[in-house]
Amino acid sequence: MPLSIVKTIERSGADLEHYLELLRCPACAGALDIRTYRLLCANCGQNYDVKDNIPRFLRISGPPGSLASAVTQKIKNFYETNPFPDYDSFDNVGSLIEKAKESIFARVLNEELPAGINILEAGCGTGQLSIFLSLANRRVVAADLSSRSLEMGQAFKEKNSLRRPLFIQMDLFNPCLKPESFDLVISNGVLHHTADPRRAFRSIARLVRPGGHILAGLYHKYGRFATDVRRFIFNMTRNRFKAIDPMLRPGRLGAAKQAAWFADQYKNPQESKHTIGEAAAWLNENGFDFVSSIPRSTPDDFSKGLSHLFRPQPLGDAWQRFAVEFSMLFWPGGEGGFFIVIGKKRSAS
Repeated sequence: MPLSIVKTIERSGADLEHYLELLRCPACAGALDIRTYRLLCANCGQNYDVKDNIPRFLRISGPPGSLASAVTQKIKNFYETNPFPDYDSFDNVGSLIEKAKESIFARVLNEELPAGINILEAGCGTGQLSIFLSLANRRVVAADLSSRSLEMGQAFKEKNSLRRPLFIQMDLFNPCLKPESFDLVISNGVLHHTADPRRAFRSIARLVRPGGHILAGLYHKYGRFATDVRRFIFNMTRNRFKAIDPMLRPGRLGAAKQAAWFADQYKNPQESKHTIGEAAAWLNENGFDFVSSIPRSTPDDFSKGLSHLFRPQPLGDAWQRFAVEFSMLFWPGGEGGFFIVIGKKRSAS
């Protein structure tokens, strides 16, 4: 397929040719060709702009005025105003690596993933995790709804002369990516901000290759209780007493990141809550086997630290999961009542 790559695209440092085989037209799923300032679908002729070195594939799902389109637009508007997570002015690659290593989850995830694999972060925000994972020679696609969030990530990448990840703007319900192309799809803290988390999960699950993994982080039905109480207090006091959230105490985060955290946790216009059992059911109905969860889903494994994320762990029965999940009501605050499930896609029989 002939390519005509202009300097505007080359300057992005993303090596768009290297990613082209993963991209598909969100309107018809056709293959794409690179043209001046845009990507062209060879099948239906649809053009997609490349603006600020970011391919723009955004097609908001649902007819105009529908609940799905209204929620998607509302969330898009929220994150255009409140990109998350924010970058501190002193952030560079070195400080990003150090901060990522302070997060046990990010450090362990990076240690357990091999080089050379294809990763999609569906709902990457400003792309800090995507950038961190791409440093180990992984082909990472960082996708988000928010133009401003993507532009912050792209600016960081260009400022630090990085070639990866590829930032793209898209709607999870209309992905612009080839099915079964990714070894790992990450959607951390995203699905619960959609109009239909189950359908959003199904949409991104199609992108995982057989034998690959999906990692989904969701707000928890019980674990979110403390955040809900704090939100009520903030609403009643016009956002006073912020120190009741450990993440907002002096010295914990920079001012910009504290503001981003507060907006994301307490002012988000769309939020749903889920359980490990519910997410495990989503895995099964989309052809995945449950691998593990954070926290572990059985009392015997509950005390184990974050390690061996991709080593199969027992899902446990409903009562075992309830014993673990109910205890999340009493966890000290800090991470917003969050849990993660990991699944492995079954091979075609």
